[in-house]
Order: sequence, then structure tokens, then C-alpha cells
Amino acid sequence: MRVSVIGGSSVDDETAAVAERVGELLGDRDHTVVCGGYGGVMAAACRGTKRAGGQTVGILSGADPRAGNDYLDTAVATGLGNARNPLVVLNGDGVVAVDGATGTLSELGHALDYGRPVAGLNTHDCTEFDGFEAVETAAAAVDSLERRVTSSSHP
Repeated sequence: MRVSVIGGSSVDDETAAVAERVGELLGDRDHTVVCGGYGGVMAAACRGTKRAGGQTVGILSGADPRAGNDYLDTAVATGLGNARNPLVVLNGDGVVAVDGATGTLSELGHALDYGRPVAGLNTHDCTEFDGFEAVETAAAAVDSLERRVTSSSHP
């Protein structure tokens, strides 16, 4: 499956380690990571995925496909700025949110609007919305999506 990993573009080492572990687990389990393609959570998740031999896709806000992080297999330049946020979540079967500010909050809203299951790890509290599950660990986030995407009806 393809999993959108969203979160802060500038994070501390602890948060980066969590995102990297999410990416590593996704790569180990043969899932593709889709993200916004830049730094912070996005780069850390891609780094973990690549270390595990997985594939990564970055949906970039800018017009230059070379501007993404060094761990992208495929960079998609959109030139859309934050208007690309729906594209990030639409290209995943499920979403893992790690940390994040208003851009992540926007992506969470889009993910839930589009019916994508979301596993939230130290991110905005969206537990009042159907489809959002707060989790405590990287493994719990990946397990949550594997369980819920398999049983869901969207592609």
C-alpha cells in the first residue's frame, strides 16, 4: 500500500527519530511512502524507508523537482504551494501524522474528508473525527493503517 507520512518540516532529533522509524517499518513491510518531499518529518520518513529498501514519492509544493530531499525516488513538482496538500494525502491509502503545525493540520483535514484512515503520533488531536486513531509508537501507527486499510473500501 502507499502511505502518506505528514508532519513538521522542522523537527527536533527525537521527532525525526520517530518519523524515521515509521518510514523504516513501512519500507520493511513493502509499503511506499508518499510525503511533501522536503525536510523534517518528510526527510526522516524517507530516510528510514530507503534504509529498509522501500520506495518514496515526494509531492513538492514548488516547481523544481530537484528541490526535494535526498531520499526521494520520485519527486513530483506541482508549483502549487500548500494547495498541493490534498495531493499528498490523496496519493496514500492511509496517513501517518507525526508532529506538525498548520500545514499538517490542513493535511489531516483533507485526509479525513477524503476518507483516508489516519494514525496520529504526537500530532493534533483529531480523535473526535471518524477515521483518526491516536497511537503511541511508530509500530502502532503502521499496524493501525495495515488493519484499517485492508478492511476499507477505497483503493
